[in-house]
Amino acid sequence: MIISIWTLVNQLLELLSTKDKGFLESLYEPLDIAVLDDDERHYLTIVSAIIDYNLQLYKMDVPSWLRSEALCFDKPYFHSKRISDFDRVKLQYTVPGPFRRRNVYMDPAGMKRI
Repeated sequence: MIISIWTLVNQLLELLSTKDKGFLESLYEPLDIAVLDDDERHYLTIVSAIIDYNLQLYKMDVPSWLRSEALCFDKPYFHSKRISDFDRVKLQYTVPGPFRRRNVYMDPAGMKRI
């Protein structure tokens, strides 16, 4: 069964928005990033920005593995593929630090849970 990356992100956002205790505690277990394949590292780079951002909003410590240099894109990653050059530049200057440091450009306001 193939699950869309955005289905997984949606599930992640649910866990973060409800401050799921078990999930949040699991983040403090070390993760060996070196064993990940390219697809797993791609996904984890995106979600590490989301998790880091939310942990900061909750005023929680961010686990050191989550800020690994291995979890950064070499080139800017834009979630939306139909984005104007103007909006690309705007995002590069307006996204919060956890996204910018990983080269992940998506509007966190668009991830708010209803």
